[in-house]
Amino acid sequence: MAPAPTGRAAASTRPRLGGSMTYLLLNFPLGIFWFVALVALIAVGVSTAIIWIGVPIAAFAVLLWRGGARLERARTAALLHTLIPMPYRPLPEGGQKARWTARLRDAATWRDLVYLVLLFPLGVIEFVLLITTWSVSLALLTLPIYYRYLPEGAYYFPAWDIRWITVDTTVAALPWAALGVLFVAATVVFTRALAGMHATFARSLLGPARGREHETEDLSRARPIDTVAGW
Repeated sequence: MAPAPTGRAAASTRPRLGGSMTYLLLNFPLGIFWFVALVALIAVGVSTAIIWIGVPIAAFAVLLWRGGARLERARTAALLHTLIPMPYRPLPEGGQKARWTARLRDAATWRDLVYLVLLFPLGVIEFVLLITTWSVSLALLTLPIYYRYLPEGAYYFPAWDIRWITVDTTVAALPWAALGVLFVAATVVFTRALAGMHATFARSLLGPARGREHETEDLSRARPIDTVAGW
């Protein structure tokens, strides 16, 4: 049996259509959740830190977004088959102060935050692109079925009331359905490519910094199970 590939060469495989669509559609609601939750927690924590109430709130926000980043790595691996190694430096021995200092000095902690905040605008863009491309493709593909049920009994293509292109018979609808087949094929390729681009983006922020890939992979093999204390 040939040895399994390692490093970036084995980090990802081509995502499937179902996984790609599920992943991209989930980015929208998850992006809203993380943006609202983290912005609110950070704002409250920073604004009340002067009276110390905000310190535990800010600490909770840090743990929350690092936990959220772990969930994002797991989601990317499950749906897009893209493995993102843990990027965090090992926590030092000692008390909680030393551990918290190490967390806050670790650039990976702040890249996690950047990714989760950017997931909101990216999720909106991806959602719009996905819904638009699939709606147009499926509308063309199924035109022979539904054109007769339209209020005026005909379909005007495109949707800007251009009446010199009229579809009012099944025969007239068939060429557009054939075009819809091509659109669907192109949309499948586009969906998988869009998911692949997002996976690359996720790996760039949620994975190890450039030059530290082998270091973190060795660390992950040495300590495969991370505890809550390691957050």
